[in-house]
Amino acid sequence: MNLIDALAPMHHPVRAQSDEGSSKSVWQRAMKGVGALSPLKMKALAPRWLQSFTLPLMLALGQSLMVNVALADTYPSKPIRVIIPAGAGDSCDTLVRVLGPRVSERIGQPFVIDNRPGSSGQLGLSLIKQATPDGYTLGCGQGGNMVIVPLVYQKVPYDTKKDFAPIALLASNFLALIVGPHVPYKTTEELIAFAKKNPGRLAFGTNGEGAFLHMATEQFSQQAGITYLHVPYKSMPAVFTEMLGGQIDASLASYIAAEPLIASGKLKMLGIARTSRLPEYPNVPTLSETLPGFTSGGWFGMIAPSGAPPEAIALLNKEFNLALKDPEVIDRMKKLGLDTHTESPQFFTDTINSDLARWGKLLKDIDFKKM
Repeated sequence: MNLIDALAPMHHPVRAQSDEGSSKSVWQRAMKGVGALSPLKMKALAPRWLQSFTLPLMLALGQSLMVNVALADTYPSKPIRVIIPAGAGDSCDTLVRVLGPRVSERIGQPFVIDNRPGSSGQLGLSLIKQATPDGYTLGCGQGGNMVIVPLVYQKVPYDTKKDFAPIALLASNFLALIVGPHVPYKTTEELIAFAKKNPGRLAFGTNGEGAFLHMATEQFSQQAGITYLHVPYKSMPAVFTEMLGGQIDASLASYIAAEPLIASGKLKMLGIARTSRLPEYPNVPTLSETLPGFTSGGWFGMIAPSGAPPEAIALLNKEFNLALKDPEVIDRMKKLGLDTHTESPQFFTDTINSDLARWGKLLKDIDFKKM
């Protein structure tokens, strides 16, 4: 049984008139209440002169209205699958596990988390893209796999703008400029001055060629007017190990990943790529105090397959935003080094498009060749 047949018994029957004159008045009344009629009943009410060329349009209209009305009244009516394009413990995974129970309690249905790591998030995002756009399969995307990956790789199985419907921007993190214990400079200004006097000698470590942190380092070097030696590693723990050993000098790293080494005094933090200083480190300047306007970091947000019902997107946006206003959630996010957001789906869409344009321009400026 299809959705239309299943829903048809829910609607009140409308008796059709037998004579042609009165059928027009019935048709007018039926059109006023079209959302309450099934397509088959609409056909019964239609004058013969209309059926021949407007029936397909009427059927489509009726089905669309019925689905929207039904969705608004019943969504969600079953558990919602959330695909995380990363492993357990990733920022997206943590966010959904913190927010999910609060949202589930309000909407009356649980979230079923499905971790699908692989290929820098491409595996999970391709599964989200392929899912039925009915509001029952969601995902958590981030700037790295939705913006950087499509810009640096030639073959990506999704189009960020076309294949996903942004729901809610949940949180964003920020980067920290850190240096090893062997490095003599104590400020961002001193580091930049050294790099200008010694082109190509300052060794920056990143988590891979074409990775987000590589792009952020390019952004920093462009704005600072310096050249540097890029040393890519497979992971940030490897970067930290090499920095502690004196093999590399500096890195733009996720603040939350580097914070334990910063707090222990093993690494020095010269600045943060954030709009304001951290209360925990009030003496550490923002990088924008040296390089006006410089900020850099990733973001994390809920998405659905393109074509997902607007009613579902609106409801989920509202509920995730409410969960993000919970004082306990705000405190937890601060401890994770995340700034929370409670904006509209359009704001999230604009953020994605802005980042695609900004990072695309940077890659063009440095003549980066897709891999």
